[in-house]
Amino acid sequence: MRAFLESGERGLEAARRALASGRHRLLRTEVRLLAPIDDPEKVICVGLNYRDHRPEQDVKVPKEPLIFSKFPSAITGPFDDIVHPAESSEVDWEVELAAIIGKTGRHIQESAALEHIVGFTVANDVSARDWQMRRNGRQWLLGKTFDTFCPLGPAIVTKDSVTDVHNLRIRCSVNGQLMQSSSTNQLVFKLPQLVAWVSQFVTLRPGDVLLTGTPPGVGVFRKPPVFLKRGDEVQCEIEELGTICNKVV
Repeated sequence: MRAFLESGERGLEAARRALASGRHRLLRTEVRLLAPIDDPEKVICVGLNYRDHRPEQDVKVPKEPLIFSKFPSAITGPFDDIVHPAESSEVDWEVELAAIIGKTGRHIQESAALEHIVGFTVANDVSARDWQMRRNGRQWLLGKTFDTFCPLGPAIVTKDSVTDVHNLRIRCSVNGQLMQSSSTNQLVFKLPQLVAWVSQFVTLRPGDVLLTGTPPGVGVFRKPPVFLKRGDEVQCEIEELGTICNKVV
């Protein structure tokens, strides 16, 4: 997939021709959808990036983007299982808008940032809160990067097919109960700012995944806290991008 993205407009045009031909199609029931990209060089994540997520944590709006990461090995398919690790008792959900980088860049200007994004997809930034908040010196990495802790999909929707990426409904349900419901218009730092900020530190390459933060309604800040258990089903949905649904096993 990364090679396809590196081919740029040529690859997209070939995909459009294949779609328009009416051939090369299978029924959804006949296939297993994998993550639309599973081998990125980087999975870059942003914390505390929804204005309406801030009050439930009783924190101030950050002055700069709060950046952390997941390992690519955390990625799993849009309908694959989330494996509940034996090492954690506080596994949580986080629906997120993910942007996929399609063009290499470093020190990218905000005015040109969207040129470096090929499209968007739905992500669940699954989080082991005990490891994120109390273990490993309170560094977030281990709590965020257990295997299967980054479901992605169901597809990469090219940016030209999205009406306004900064005004999309975003929701998460657990066992049919709505837990998160907001809009990407609540993003503190929007995509041009995030791409420009991150590219100060690292070169962004085709296939890199940028998770942009989660709205309110996560389990850890509920009273009392609610965490995922084996047998639960988590559904994450973003308007115009689609829905992913993962069972916890």
